[in-house]
Amino acid sequence: MSQQPPVRSTGSPPPRPDASMSLLTNVMDHALDDGYAEASARRAAEGGGLPRSLRAKLGLAAGLVLAAAIVTLGAAQAQISAPVVAKEREELIDRIDSETSAADGLEKKIEELRAEVGERQRRALQRHGGDQGGLVALLSGATAVKGPGVKLVVDDAKDTEQGGDGPRESSGFTDTGRVRDRDMQRVVNGLWQSGAEAIAINGQRLTALSAIRAAGDAILVDNKPLVPPYTVLAVGDGKKLGAEFQDSADGQYLRVLQENFGIRTSISDQAEVRLPAAPSLIVRTAEPRTAGTGTGDGPGAADTGKGTS
Repeated sequence: MSQQPPVRSTGSPPPRPDASMSLLTNVMDHALDDGYAEASARRAAEGGGLPRSLRAKLGLAAGLVLAAAIVTLGAAQAQISAPVVAKEREELIDRIDSETSAADGLEKKIEELRAEVGERQRRALQRHGGDQGGLVALLSGATAVKGPGVKLVVDDAKDTEQGGDGPRESSGFTDTGRVRDRDMQRVVNGLWQSGAEAIAINGQRLTALSAIRAAGDAILVDNKPLVPPYTVLAVGDGKKLGAEFQDSADGQYLRVLQENFGIRTSISDQAEVRLPAAPSLIVRTAEPRTAGTGTGDGPGAADTGKGTS
């Protein structure tokens, strides 16, 4: 007896691949909410949402007329006030120019008074300096000088950046290849020690009261900022002064900066250098204290015996 093949029931259709994502499927199939769809269809049937009644149309027209009136009024007001604004602007410019001219005049007057005070101080120093008035005026920087000497140029290393670290890093200076205030202090002290009679840095005359300081990355000489390269002119016996400076500890210090940090330096003898007078002087006097005279402020008073200006 032949055996019938088994009957296979068709059963239910296979499930959809996205059956497990019914929420996403519903969102995709019904992207527009039914309520929004009905409202859109109703507006389309009523004529695109425009007002149909006479009252609504009149209200819309009145609103448009009011908006147009406001825009027109604003434009007219701006056109009317434009000349007034332009006049006020011109008056403000004239006032600024006037105040600027007044400030320039006052600054010029200050410079004239400063120059007059300095000249009076120099004359007083020469007049009351006694037999050595000329020498005192020279050492105090009260007069311009010229004569043989040396020219020393000190400059930052090439491609020096405003950042970095290294063995020369300190507060206020952040790059090992930059010339610093203490470098210029050593240079100036070395020149004085080597026999310089007068010194100027970038045209700024140094006196016994001059200070070389730092403000950020800038070097200040008597509170005036200088920019590299720093040109140091010194009056003295050119060849002797240059040789003694290079052999001194400060000259060797400058050579180390050149070899280790790339700071650029050059020194040359000059047949004649010209140094200006110091821009301002503070006239002071000092007398040596001798034993038994009781001069001075107390037992700790300095006994220098030097006169400064």
